[in-house]
Amino acid sequence: MAATRMISIVGKKDAGKTTLVVALAAELVRRKFRVMTLKHGTHAADWDQRGKDTWRHRHEGKAERVVLEAPGERVVWERRELESDPVSLARRYLDGADVVLVEGFTDHALPKIETYRLACGPDPIWNADRPDAEQWVAMVTDNAKFRGSFPVFRFSDTAWLVTLANIAWDRALILPP
Repeated sequence: MAATRMISIVGKKDAGKTTLVVALAAELVRRKFRVMTLKHGTHAADWDQRGKDTWRHRHEGKAERVVLEAPGERVVWERRELESDPVSLARRYLDGADVVLVEGFTDHALPKIETYRLACGPDPIWNADRPDAEQWVAMVTDNAKFRGSFPVFRFSDTAWLVTLANIAWDRALILPP
């Protein structure tokens, strides 16, 4: 099996990160890659409903880990004192992926594609003075004036997804076996 590749899609809130992850995932799946995704949240997530069995297992039973197995899907809830890094999470939960698209984890050492919209703030996360500025491999933006030391695509362009998928694959971090 080939090594897993990882690349992070970063950006400010409402800049289009999820939309880009979904588009890149679909394009890479179209190319017959096994694509898996990992999303970083800024607050505790609770997708389970109060009173349902799995919620009761977690909250009333204080179970460390709860697995829900249903036709066609599996969900794992796990209590952790500290956040894990994206590489550790991919190794633990996303075995067998050709590529893992990571949404967020801006401060972790992964190659990055940023989505940047002017409506989300006057400046992107990237700037040339960041100590990790070399981790940026591309940007998609609506700012016609923005230039970077990496490929910059405009949301208004029509053919950037195929090229961006190539960049994501070529510049992704390759996890050693």
